[in-house]
Amino acid sequence: MRLLILLLASSALVPQVAGAQIQGAAGKPGQGAPADEPDTLKREAERQAEGQDEKPIVPDAEFSEALPQLSDDMDAPLETMTPPAQTPAEPVEPIEPVAPVEPIEDAPPFDATGAEAEIAAPLTPLSAFDTTPIAEVAAVNDEAAVEIRYATRVTGLDEVGLEDRFRDLSALEDGDGVAANAAIIGARAREDEGLAVRLMKSLGYYDATAISTIDQTPQGDRPVTATVAAVPGPLYKLGAIRIDADPTVPPNLIADNFKLRTGEPIDAVRVQAAEAAISVALPQNGYPFAQVGQRDILLDETTRTGDYTLPVTIGPRARFGGIRTEGDAVFTPDHIDVLTRFDRTDLYDSRKVDDLRDALIATSLFSTVSVEPVKTGEVAADGTEAVDLLVRQSKGPARTLAAEAGYSTGQGLRAEVSWTHRNLFPPEGALILTGVAGTQEQGASATFRRSNAGRRDKTFQIIASALRSDLEAFTGLTGTLAARVSYDSTPIWQKKLTYAYGVELVGTSEDRFDLSKGVRERGTYFIAALPLFAGWDQSDDLLNPTRGWRVKLNVSPETSVRGAARPYARAMVEGTAYYPVTDSIVVAGRARFGTIQGIERNDLAPSRRYYAGGGGSVRGFGYQELGPRAPDGKPIGGRSFNEFAIEARYRFGNFGIVPFVDAGQVYEESTPQLSRIRFGAGIGGRFYTNFGPLRVDVATPIAKKPGESRVALYISIGQAF
Repeated sequence: MRLLILLLASSALVPQVAGAQIQGAAGKPGQGAPADEPDTLKREAERQAEGQDEKPIVPDAEFSEALPQLSDDMDAPLETMTPPAQTPAEPVEPIEPVAPVEPIEDAPPFDATGAEAEIAAPLTPLSAFDTTPIAEVAAVNDEAAVEIRYATRVTGLDEVGLEDRFRDLSALEDGDGVAANAAIIGARAREDEGLAVRLMKSLGYYDATAISTIDQTPQGDRPVTATVAAVPGPLYKLGAIRIDADPTVPPNLIADNFKLRTGEPIDAVRVQAAEAAISVALPQNGYPFAQVGQRDILLDETTRTGDYTLPVTIGPRARFGGIRTEGDAVFTPDHIDVLTRFDRTDLYDSRKVDDLRDALIATSLFSTVSVEPVKTGEVAADGTEAVDLLVRQSKGPARTLAAEAGYSTGQGLRAEVSWTHRNLFPPEGALILTGVAGTQEQGASATFRRSNAGRRDKTFQIIASALRSDLEAFTGLTGTLAARVSYDSTPIWQKKLTYAYGVELVGTSEDRFDLSKGVRERGTYFIAALPLFAGWDQSDDLLNPTRGWRVKLNVSPETSVRGAARPYARAMVEGTAYYPVTDSIVVAGRARFGTIQGIERNDLAPSRRYYAGGGGSVRGFGYQELGPRAPDGKPIGGRSFNEFAIEARYRFGNFGIVPFVDAGQVYEESTPQLSRIRFGAGIGGRFYTNFGPLRVDVATPIAKKPGESRVALYISIGQAF
């Protein structure tokens, strides 16, 4: 408040002082200027009339006289400048006293010392203030209130086949026809101008131009139209083609893989594809260090052609040498050599190097692994240089905990949990501990597995297991000791021919219905078997085939010992076929037959007989539900069976629908009879994952009999066949 009073007082003083000065200059000669200087006043009046408010500080003549005389010698030292004489300052006229200022009404009070009372008062305590926080106001999305809806129009690109591609990449299209203001629409349109030009040049229209306009269209729900008008111009074509490279073996290696020809449009995609073909073909044919350089295209505006030059450094022609390793070693070079699909001295092929890297990754024992060629300088008589493969290893986790669960009507729930150490006994010696819990079976097993045992994809296993079964056909306590050697297909390499052989020792205590005595009794069986397997695979995919066929054959010479040794043989053959009707529909079919020769059914352990029914057999029926039954109504099994299935697999994205019809029967005879066949029909759903399809099937028996379930449900992983 004091500052306000002082300002008001100052503003009141100014006009009085100014008035006094003006009055002194014009009305009191004795105060504004000496009375004896009329010429000065006259000149001052003349200057004011001419618009000159001030007289010069120093007259020109006086300024020239004050300048020192300078020597003509440029090298002479600087002369001393004498300061001009000081003129005594004229006395200052005293200012007349100023009248006291009247006090301002409603001025704030002052205390005894002259300080403003309000300022001098003590501060209000903080506790007296309201400290309740102000509630935050929720942000309101008002985009709808300011958005501008626009339409996008494109001209000139359809005639060169680029309009669809343009709309896929367009900033205007990406905005979905909505913008906050016109500036954003303009920015998107300008971005699309450059996009249109780039796309046209990629096809060889190097003189292409594009311009965008924004127009108002009052009618309709989109009041603004953004137009991108493209003008492709003339098409440029390839002129002379020159590949700057050293000779190769064979001589036409580069020419055969370079697909560009003179007279073709300079299409960026085709040019890049041709160059990529060279960069791939050379390492696949013995040139691991080949490099494709930067192309040069010289355009001629007159002929509308471009002369093309491509430098290629082929490097030395090479053959495979040895294996080297670096890093945290998981495998030795000797075991890595087992995983290779080439021999030393074979011509270098990058595809086989990629296959080796994939095989190393498939072991799941690495966090990172790489394979790259390294020069050795060893040149053979044929001019090829030996190239070692450097494997850089970084160890990853070796342990895995996995779980699997399924459900089916008649068999109930089944869950399996396994713990695996994949490299407990290097190299690739795994220990697998498995536990099974379910409605009808409980058990545990331990497996030693040696992967890539002396040969790629060859596996050796030793299995020890104990299982308790409580099935409708029988109950049993079974112990198994088995060894198996197999040569299997893998996701990396699906083989046309696979095989397996082994030995199996089984001790089991099972109940059975003795038809000769007419009673159910428990017996102990000791079984020795030599299981054999062979498979032929001509399908296009290991986990989810869509075309081709497969044939599997299982033969197992066995001996059952219960009081006396009874040798016999079990055999089963299965064929599947897959036919693609359309890109999304595949018709799949299966036929399977089994037989047991050389023994009577009553002498067979119940677990070694054939049964049918269930999710992996004839859907629509419960597990082991088909076939002959004992007088007590329980399944008794048989010595032969047949099964058939056909389904239409319709896939859309990651989902699928599969209607199906299954058929089959089990016979007491040792040869399938193809009579009394039962049918089941249903529909299934599929959810396709990276580890195989998740399967849910619902089926019902056709011509249902008393005691059979009306609906059967199956949930598992993988296709039915």
